[in-house]
Parts: sequence; C-alpha cells; structure tokens
Amino acid sequence: MNPRSGLLNLPNILTLGRIAAVPALVVILFNDSRTAGFWAAALFSIAAITDWLDGYLARKWQIVTVLGKFLDPLADKLIVMGALIMLIPLDRVPAWAVFVILAREMVITGLRSIASAEGIVIAASDLGKYKTIFQMVAIIGLLLHYDYDWFFGIQHPWVHVNMHNVGIFFFYVSFILTVWSGVDYLLKFFKVIAK
Repeated sequence: MNPRSGLLNLPNILTLGRIAAVPALVVILFNDSRTAGFWAAALFSIAAITDWLDGYLARKWQIVTVLGKFLDPLADKLIVMGALIMLIPLDRVPAWAVFVILAREMVITGLRSIASAEGIVIAASDLGKYKTIFQMVAIIGLLLHYDYDWFFGIQHPWVHVNMHNVGIFFFYVSFILTVWSGVDYLLKFFKVIAK
C-alpha cells in the first residue's frame, strides 16, 4: 500500500492510532501510581507528536482528505477530553474547569458544523493553536504529577520539580486561552451570520 494514497494513507493511519490510544490511556489512568502516570504521559506525548506529524505529512504530500479533516479534530478532542476526565477522580484537575472546556468544544464544534453546512468558512485564530500547545504541556505535567529530582535519568540534588504544579500552571493558562478563543470564535460566527 502506498502511504501517500487512498483513504488509509499514513496521516490518516496516524490519526486513527491517536483515537485507538484513548482507551489505553483511560485504562492506564485507573491506576494512580507514579509508574502509571509515567506511561500515561508517554502515551499522551506520542499522541501529541502524531497530531503534529499527521498534519505535516498531509500538507507536505498534498493528501488532505475529507476523512482526515473529520478524524483529526475528533482525535484531538477524544485524547484531550479522555485524559482530563480521567484526571478528575485523581483530584488533579477541577471538575468545573473540565466541564467548561468540554462545553466550549461542543459549542464550537456545533457552530463549525452549522457554518460548514451554510458554506461559510470561519478561519481559526492563532489562539486555538496556542491553547492546544499549552493544553498538551499541561496534561503531560498533570499525568506525571509527582515530584521529580532527576534530569535525563541522573539524580541531581539541585533539581526538584513538582510536575503537578507545572501541569496546573499550564492548565490554567490553557483554560484562559480556551475561553478566550471560544469567545473569539463566537463573535466571528455571529458577525458572519449577521451579514
């Protein structure tokens, strides 16, 4: 099979792999141990890399497909929301904030569907890209959660990082960007619809 052709081209396979990673991530997070957190963070990091890689390859090889356009944002939302929802019972993120993020994603997805059905294209702002980057970093930090006093596998007495604090900092930055980009999209949507 040519990795550059057909519906099951390499970018779409990478996207499907990201979707397949969601149940594995959920199962790992039923365990609250440091080891489980490490493997969950590793799996999530690989998914985040494939998120960038599938888009890069699709553009480079000029094989942007309708299936890819549908699956890519779906995969992103599933892996992010799966991780955040599983972090709630572990008491690593506030449930209310996850609810706001989930509600924002549902509203914006619905509005994009309406706009698309009407033949309207509303360009995504850079806010959404920054939101995604901060969100990915936040989730990796929250999955690692525990204190770490090593650097590249070597223990150092002067290196001490609480990954939960790192994760929660980036989480609130991403939360602000999530709300901000959501409001920005709503304003653009209603401005276009009003014309």
